[in-house]
Amino acid sequence: MTVGGNNLKFEKTKVWGFEHSLNGMRNPMNSWNKRDSLFGYNHCGTCDHSYLCDKCIASDPYNYAVEAPVIGLNDMKLAQQLIRAGSEHRKFLRQIFVSVDITAPLYWYKEFDTYKLGTTANSTSTMHKLSTTPITMDCFETDDYCPEAFVNEEEIDYLIQFLESLRTKYLATKDKRYWKELVRWLPSSWLQTL
Repeated sequence: MTVGGNNLKFEKTKVWGFEHSLNGMRNPMNSWNKRDSLFGYNHCGTCDHSYLCDKCIASDPYNYAVEAPVIGLNDMKLAQQLIRAGSEHRKFLRQIFVSVDITAPLYWYKEFDTYKLGTTANSTSTMHKLSTTPITMDCFETDDYCPEAFVNEEEIDYLIQFLESLRTKYLATKDKRYWKELVRWLPSSWLQTL
């Protein structure tokens, strides 16, 4: 999946669940004693860093100072073995969660749907937000735009003016027919955050 340049954005990325995932992968063989990864909480300095002692929790009750995990050699070796062994063995990966805001054109999401696994989407709403800001060329993905595809530049201007007129008619009248037409004629290059 590729989209040209500047309009595809990944923001507010957060990854978590490594500690539970790597601990869980050791459950089938009861091999927890071989665990050697470190999960960098705000440690008090006296514990062995493999768990949160009472002093650690007291010093940072909300884990604001969580650092990136350090995956140990033993854990990495087992993780790689399980991944190579196939989907029924690499199920520990399902316990690692990724959250990210993606801004992309509508057509990109059609491809993205093919590759996603276990996702939940909370997208910006065309139903609630489409009519709140003026429709301009900046609202569309245009990185590899080919002006030669149109007879003249005025066709693009006309499309944007047409969409904007539907938006303003809807705002003036609250007639849902205008909103429905706006959604119907919205090109798939429309940028949306998911």
